[in-house]
Amino acid sequence: MTIDRGILALLEAKPDKGEELAAFLEQGRALAAAEEGTVTWYAFKVSDTTYGIFDTFENEDGRQAHLSGAIPAALANVGPDLLAKDPDIRPVDVVAVK
Repeated sequence: MTIDRGILALLEAKPDKGEELAAFLEQGRALAAAEEGTVTWYAFKVSDTTYGIFDTFENEDGRQAHLSGAIPAALANVGPDLLAKDPDIRPVDVVAVK
């Protein structure tokens, strides 16, 4: 398995919406597990309002399938209520993996 690409998404919750955003991200795990092309999927907390998602893929098809899949669609639905601003979504190249 060669993991050579990923996505980093940084999410800023509205004041007092951090716990709701965390709960949403916890639910996202099941959606990510169902994605054939997603190798790893992490949701993380940086601060009370800053959260993120990092996922990895073996190929561009997997990354594109994820970007057009259930998690971004769900985030678009809850974003206006939970997020202070649009998500910062960045495709990344994975340099090294252990």
